[in-house]
Amino acid sequence: MMSSMTLKTKTRNAEAERDPRWAIIQAKDAAADGQFVFSVESTGIYCRPSCAARLPNPKNVAFHETPRAAEAAGFRACKRCRPDEAGARHAAVIEDACRFLDEAEAAPNLKTLAARAGLSPHHFHRTFKAALGVAPGAYFQARRAQKVRDGLKKASTVTDAIYEAGFNSSSRFYEKTDSILGMSPCQFRQGGDSVAIRYAVAPSSLGFVLAASTQKGVCAILLGDDPAALVEDLRSRFPKAEIGAGDEAYKTQATDVVALVEEPARATDFPLDIRGTAFQQRVWSALRKIPAGQTASYADIAATIGAPKAMRAVAGACAANPLAVAVPCHRVVRNDGALSGYRWGVERKRALLDREASVKPKR
Repeated sequence: MMSSMTLKTKTRNAEAERDPRWAIIQAKDAAADGQFVFSVESTGIYCRPSCAARLPNPKNVAFHETPRAAEAAGFRACKRCRPDEAGARHAAVIEDACRFLDEAEAAPNLKTLAARAGLSPHHFHRTFKAALGVAPGAYFQARRAQKVRDGLKKASTVTDAIYEAGFNSSSRFYEKTDSILGMSPCQFRQGGDSVAIRYAVAPSSLGFVLAASTQKGVCAILLGDDPAALVEDLRSRFPKAEIGAGDEAYKTQATDVVALVEEPARATDFPLDIRGTAFQQRVWSALRKIPAGQTASYADIAATIGAPKAMRAVAGACAANPLAVAVPCHRVVRNDGALSGYRWGVERKRALLDREASVKPKR
C-alpha cells in the first residue's frame, strides 16, 4: 500500500506541475520576471522565473505574487538571480516610460513602449498599470489633457494651447473637449465662470441631502448635518461656477435624489455629470457595478480595474467621490469586511448597507 507520506508528496508534485507558472519556470522565461516569484522550501530561498539555478523538486515549490510576499513567508532572495532587485528595475522602467510619454507628440503604440523597456508588450502593460493604476494610453491622454489645461491658462489663444499640447488639428481637440475640460475652452480660460450649477437641500432620515446639477446632469450629492456647510462644500468643489439655488421645479426633481438615499437599492434613472481623473473614473465605474446588498473590498476594486497594487489610490478615489449613493462608495469595505472610513460618516455607511440588505431593488 502507498504510504500517506508518499501520497502527500505526489499530490504536492501534481499541484505544482498543474500550475501554469511551473511551465514558465521550466522554460526559464525571462519575460515572466516581475510577474511572480517562486520559493523553494528545501533551500529557504525565492527566485525569479528565469533563475539559471537547477530546477527544484516541484513538491518544494510555492508561488508568490511579489518578492515582499515571499519574504513575509520566511524566504530570502536568491543571490544568483537577485529577485529582490526586480522592483527597483521596474520602477526605473516605468519612470523612463513616463518621461517618454510626457514628451511624445503622439501616443506611442504598446510595442514601441515595451521594446524601449526591454519587456514583452503584455508584461510592460501589466507592470505599468500595476504601478500607476492606468494603462499607458490613458496616462498619455491624461498628461496631454493637463497640458491643454495648463496651456489655456498661459497661451495667448486657444489655438496655440491646442497645438502646444500635441493635437495636430483643432477639430481633433474639440471632439474631446467635454472629456478633457468638462466645459468649453473659453469657459475654462475664464475659470469656469460660465458653468451654471443649480442646487437644492432637503431633509432625509440620514440628515440633509444636497443635490446639484449642471446642464448635463447631477454633479454632486452631498450628505451632512448642516445645510450651510453642504452649500459651502459645493462651492469649494466648483469655486468659479455660477452656483445658485434651484427653482421649485428643480426642488421637485431633487426629491429623486432624496428617495435614493432612503432606498439606496433602487435603480438611478436620472443623468449624472461625473467629473474626475481617468483613474477616478475607472474606480467610480467599478463601484457602480457592485450590486445593491453586496460589498467589495478596496483590493477587489483594485483588481477589477486591473491595478491590484493600487489599493490606496482606490481608497483615495472613494474619498473624492462627489456623488454619494449614486456612485456607491459605501459598498466598499476593508479586506476583513469591517466598515472603513466614509466621507459622510461611518454611521451613514452602516445605515445605507442595512437598507440595501433589507430592501429589494425596484424594477
